[in-house]
Amino acid sequence: MAKGYKISRVVEEVGSGLNDNRKKLLSVLTDDKFSILLVEHKDRLTRFGGNYIQLLLTQSGRELEIVNEASNDKDDLMTDFAAVITSFCSRLYGLRRAKRKTEKIIASLENDFVEDECN
Repeated sequence: MAKGYKISRVVEEVGSGLNDNRKKLLSVLTDDKFSILLVEHKDRLTRFGGNYIQLLLTQSGRELEIVNEASNDKDDLMTDFAAVITSFCSRLYGLRRAKRKTEKIIASLENDFVEDECN
């Protein structure tokens, strides 16, 4: 709204950014009645392949705009890494257990990262 955009449709979907079978996302991408796809966070659209989506939208005369870009590449990389771990752990151990395990891995990685920066 701050940029003067007229929001014509809001789409919320419960699903992973790693999942490529998201009905609402497919519905949006095949809808040619918008000029800008406005996404709150990149990972809400997709964890991987966002550049492909952006390219395809550009080729069809539309834009992809991400409101909250990652503050730096390290944060973005850590988020992607956590997404991959979560995905594989979810398949192996079930969703709840995978979430707890991923949180422990992230905490451990962050601690290691802080220790490396201090040394």
